[in-house]
Amino acid sequence: MGKQTGKINAEILRLAIPSILANITVPLVGMVDIAVAGHLTVNAATLIGGISIGSMLFDLLYWNFGFLRVSTGGLTAQAYGKGDRGECAKVLMRSFGLSMLIAVALIVIQWLFVQFAFLFVKCTPEVRALASKYFFIRIWAAPATLSLMALKGWFIGMQDSVSSMTVDLVVNGVNIAASIFLAMGLPGFGRWHGMGFSGIAAGTVAAQYAGLITALAFVGVKYREVFSGQRMKDIVSALKERETRHFMTMNRDLFIRSVCFIVIYIGYTMISARYSDILLASASIMMKLLMIFSYFTDGFAYAAEAMTGRFIGARDSASLKTTIRYVFVWSISIALLFTAIYWFGGVPMLRAMTSDSIVVDCCRQYLPWLIIMPPLGVIAFTWDGVYIGATASRQIRNAMIWSVAAFFIVWFAGMALLRNSDADGGANCIHLLLGAYFAHLVARSIHLTLQRHSIL
Repeated sequence: MGKQTGKINAEILRLAIPSILANITVPLVGMVDIAVAGHLTVNAATLIGGISIGSMLFDLLYWNFGFLRVSTGGLTAQAYGKGDRGECAKVLMRSFGLSMLIAVALIVIQWLFVQFAFLFVKCTPEVRALASKYFFIRIWAAPATLSLMALKGWFIGMQDSVSSMTVDLVVNGVNIAASIFLAMGLPGFGRWHGMGFSGIAAGTVAAQYAGLITALAFVGVKYREVFSGQRMKDIVSALKERETRHFMTMNRDLFIRSVCFIVIYIGYTMISARYSDILLASASIMMKLLMIFSYFTDGFAYAAEAMTGRFIGARDSASLKTTIRYVFVWSISIALLFTAIYWFGGVPMLRAMTSDSIVVDCCRQYLPWLIIMPPLGVIAFTWDGVYIGATASRQIRNAMIWSVAAFFIVWFAGMALLRNSDADGGANCIHLLLGAYFAHLVARSIHLTLQRHSIL
């Protein structure tokens, strides 16, 4: 038993560590984008707001299609566990084909989407103009972005977190370097001083295509045997098979789950945008810092996803239970570590995000929320990986529906109380908004924990 436990822990770390190393660079991208915007001109809050709203518009688009990664990962892992390499290839072909079709559609409707979105997103005219400029440049990365969702899910399902890590490192490394170079130029090395704000979006486009080229190279070299004999006509055929209908039926639940994520995240940004640019910038920075922890624990969630799917496919319930138990041990350890990091490092993190002293001072009052993020978020994030590997789409859909309800119940109830008090509305509303966000994490954690019997 001890030897088996050791093997499972070693496998968890083999899959989790590369994902964590890659994920370390993910928050750096968002932080660098905000930092570049924050240092371009003295009007840092407006530029940060433009990045925040522009990024929100892409979240509104892309989170709808998160099933391209989620379904691909779970279905591939189960096919891998069964030893069916032909089905592994077909899963990727279906997901890749769908991602390209969706990307073309998004490019076609880009102008209509932006006009529709700003019917609901309220912000200053200056922020809207910057966000629109950001969107119309970055949308051209859609084919690469959506295809990478499918490819990264497939790598995880194939128990190959190293390839996924390498692709992420390429994307995030190019993104950071290209955004800085294209936005700010190379001061002291020539007369070109960059594109300014537009360079941040252009850097993201370049990075996404660099990642796609890298991922396709891995598929062609490392998985040549899996795809041996496959031709373009086989991609079309795979999209017509009965399994594609099952793929789409399962993704109905995952689509609803994605919409729920969007409602919470977009709700957070839209609500904060109703206040001043300073409060919008503060709320955006807090969310970026809050998500740093999730990028670490996601490494173990990805390991849970890959191993859960594999052991379900192999019908190995004993290894499945052991995997889930030890994934939680590792994830909770990370949570305790980050509680300490947020406690001692909160202020330096703020100063790294922006040189605007007004924004930093505003953010200071919200730092206690960072400390409670790890213990509240770890359960929900880890269960997500387990349920995705089990392709238990109905359970994770229902968890997110309850989470949306919790978010808005706390928000509207809290606003009713604030209106009846003499408290400072703006600053306290951001406190309330953060409280609503944490309420959704608690609801997810409780529901998924209570439903665990459905996969064990």
